[in-house]
Amino acid sequence: MIITQTPLRLSFVGGGTDFPDFYERFGDGAVLSTAIDKYIYVVVKKRFDEKIRVGYSVTEMVEHVDQLRHELVREAMKLLEIPPGIEIATMADIPSTGSGLGSSSSVTVGVLNALHAYQGRSVPAERLAEEACEIEIGRLGRPIGKQDQYVAAHGGFRLFTFQVHGQVTQKRVDVSPERIRRIQDQLLLLYVGYGRDSIPILTEQRRRIEEHADILRKMAQIPHVLCQAIETSDQGIGQLGEMLKESWEWKRTLSSGITNEALDRMMDLAREHGAVGGKVVGAGGGGFMLLFCPSGTRDRVRQALREFAELPFAFERDGSKTIFNIRR
Repeated sequence: MIITQTPLRLSFVGGGTDFPDFYERFGDGAVLSTAIDKYIYVVVKKRFDEKIRVGYSVTEMVEHVDQLRHELVREAMKLLEIPPGIEIATMADIPSTGSGLGSSSSVTVGVLNALHAYQGRSVPAERLAEEACEIEIGRLGRPIGKQDQYVAAHGGFRLFTFQVHGQVTQKRVDVSPERIRRIQDQLLLLYVGYGRDSIPILTEQRRRIEEHADILRKMAQIPHVLCQAIETSDQGIGQLGEMLKESWEWKRTLSSGITNEALDRMMDLAREHGAVGGKVVGAGGGGFMLLFCPSGTRDRVRQALREFAELPFAFERDGSKTIFNIRR
């Protein structure tokens, strides 16, 4: 039996510039993101017969991999040439549909990691990320970028750069644990009350990349500036709120479904009570809202938005990893 643990993520700035449609045509993309201590767990074990059993919100029992409805598991098994006679189950710390926390990519990375371990291999994070991108973008044609797969595989608080020729580079943000705690203590993550289907939002966003290329170029510079500011001084932490605000104002123009009246009212109320900036995480349209609340304001913002459930979290240093492995 193999069990893997793969983190979800929060993207602060730069989302949308990790689309290959952008960085392959208009210049490097960049994203500043962190893994968080909320996880996708994948369990893999051998069966006594030659069937394939996959358990998630439903249970599938099939004889051939092509019969699986779970696209991510199906394509991971095909990519790694996994034969029948296997059980795969996925579990999440939070409901994964429409959360905006990168759960689909965490599932993909976690399944790949577990299946590699099932075959007796330990592979580097870079390979897990690239294989997950091959499945989600290459094989399934999903209108998504590459940041989620890389954050899930690598973990940590990192700056990712997506280069014109397809290379992805990453660096861990060089800050002390104390500064990490200061950042965490000024962030508030609230569930807006409903999820959303990200595909229509992302499809429109990808279709309009050329139209918004100038905005996306500006958005691609912010992660570099913010990373340097946070690394340089404690005062740089305050720029996180300002840059979240600036990036959100740009991001909301990229697709008609990114925000709505209810989300705008929620953001306005947060700012009225002390939040400097924020964003709806992921594609937007629903899921979770991230707010930056300077010291002394978080409780006030929390009280003003008390109807929205809070998700406490901490930054996670590790990416996808095997936490249990018994192979007989």
